[in-house]
Amino acid sequence: MRLLTVYYKKHLSFGALRKTVSGRVTDIADKRQDGKTDYTIHDSCLSAFAMMVFQDPSLLAFQKRLELGQNKNNLKTLFNVSKIPQSTQLRDILDNVAPSDLEPLFKDFFRPLQRGKHLDLFRFLDDRYLITIDGSQYFHSENISCPQCLRKKSKDGTISYYHQVMAAALACPGMRQIIPMAPEPIENTDGETKQDCEINAAKRLVRKIRHDHPKLKIVITADSLHSKQPMVDVLKLHGMSFILVAKPSDHKTIYQWFSDFKAMGEIQRIECQDLKKRTHVYEWYNGLPLNDTKNADEVNYVEYTIVGKDGRINYHNSWVTDIVISKSNVENIVKGGRARWKIENEAFNTLKNQGYHLEHNFGHGQKALSYNLLLFNFLAFFMHQIFELTDTLYQRCRQTFTSRKEYWNQLRCTIRLHVFPSWQSLLNFILDPEQGLPPP
Repeated sequence: MRLLTVYYKKHLSFGALRKTVSGRVTDIADKRQDGKTDYTIHDSCLSAFAMMVFQDPSLLAFQKRLELGQNKNNLKTLFNVSKIPQSTQLRDILDNVAPSDLEPLFKDFFRPLQRGKHLDLFRFLDDRYLITIDGSQYFHSENISCPQCLRKKSKDGTISYYHQVMAAALACPGMRQIIPMAPEPIENTDGETKQDCEINAAKRLVRKIRHDHPKLKIVITADSLHSKQPMVDVLKLHGMSFILVAKPSDHKTIYQWFSDFKAMGEIQRIECQDLKKRTHVYEWYNGLPLNDTKNADEVNYVEYTIVGKDGRINYHNSWVTDIVISKSNVENIVKGGRARWKIENEAFNTLKNQGYHLEHNFGHGQKALSYNLLLFNFLAFFMHQIFELTDTLYQRCRQTFTSRKEYWNQLRCTIRLHVFPSWQSLLNFILDPEQGLPPP
């Protein structure tokens, strides 16, 4: 039987990453009483992870299919699950797992990427790495709730319950892939307003990133909500640089300073034209006060405008940064600032609309179930991003399908019909079914 050549990094292979997850969840202390442990924490976690890896839209349907046909055996061969838990038991078990026991898996996946020099592709401004952060909602209901839910009361008295998360991803202008990091839940104890909640969660997220990556040279990029003194202070405290959107309506002081210097002809400016005859204008000034308080930090301010060949403004934005802006780096600083959208488009949009079902209620629970399932969803996305970067066989398979959804639909259908001893054997069969099935 002819086998296709497989090119992948052994330490970043499906098997290695799956073993990493197994090792981490096996170490979770089981506090249940003896006699009430028909299903292990390991098998529950790996069953949920398998569902996310294969992008199945329903926990209940996934569990039922596992009990029929070939899926049960594939879960054993691919994910090392000994006994498949019923959906109710799985939810109960995951509801009681502390998220802090699962979040280190993001660092576990990150380290072999770093050791394998794959992060070199993401270098930004010499030896720095750009991390974009943003908040997103992943659950909303007027009927289902838990003590961790955020609450919003409408004018007619209706109460909505929802969950939000602050997410972070390592990104780079020009790179399609992103590297997710452990997120931070936005909890109902943060405050009653959205701004308080997101900012406080963002501060915790920054501390978490620095704890997990103490030596990484980091540039944080985020929207205008974060370009205020308290957040800048937290970033400086943790040794992080920043490129943060600064809207004139939110930063009247710095915008007034810049306008005054511009009127006096003291700002720096360059412009260039692209192949579409659009004019790109960069204007900046180093050393402006972030706000009008006595102890305001001095930051560097840049405005960027794209003017179409018809004279109309196609795009305009502005940022503050602690990086000294010059003619040699202003274009890259602006690219870094504009890369903020990558966490919205490459992460949230993909997770919500391209097969990961981020906003689907897989299960809510009363403790940590909803957030733990989100973690497994993010982790499955992380695994897929690793394969896109390092696994030639995965890449070749993916290229044979027009869409991500079509690709994963095919993989789900295939494991319902056949048993595969390994991930590589599954992909080999998808790529060339004529080679036949591997031996059992």
